[in-house]
Amino acid sequence: MNSALLVIDVQESFRQRESWRAASDPDVAHVVARLVDHHRSRGDLVVWVTHSEPGTGNVFDPVRGHNTYQPPLRPVAGEPELVKTSHNAFTTTDLQRILTVHGITDVTVCGIRTEQCVETTARLASDLGYRVTVAVDATATEPLGHPDGRDRPFAEILADPSTLTTADIIERTRYVLAHRFARVATVAELIAEG
Repeated sequence: MNSALLVIDVQESFRQRESWRAASDPDVAHVVARLVDHHRSRGDLVVWVTHSEPGTGNVFDPVRGHNTYQPPLRPVAGEPELVKTSHNAFTTTDLQRILTVHGITDVTVCGIRTEQCVETTARLASDLGYRVTVAVDATATEPLGHPDGRDRPFAEILADPSTLTTADIIERTRYVLAHRFARVATVAELIAEG
């Protein structure tokens, strides 16, 4: 085994936010589950990562109880579970040590949000020397409002023509990662490859 699947932030916290109703794939956990099953069947390491913002009172604050995996996702015995407080899965965890101990050279990244924690983790993994694949349809994101209007009501963000759609965000991530930081593939393509 020299491959690992990194499952990033597929947690209930996102489903508690108003913006989740406009997510690119509100059922992304089911797509991720197919990928998890595939990697387990190959004997790959599956690493689970959740995001935490202690003391904030928001949906990522562990005292709120939403930092659990979205169904049907569930780690099995022996699969590392990490909690991060940064955008990427390396900086505030011992992910790199775990990958090194297991002799991992190739990582596949999936999860929430496509352009944020997934993309940032993929970029850093590439910089650290891993061969990286992003399972693009096993990621999800939400519309992004114009940077100057960050604290507007969500309805206004959706109505604003300058808001980036989820399709635009995912396509942009695909463009900036492919052939630079990662291979970008679909779950079906990865499963077909065995």
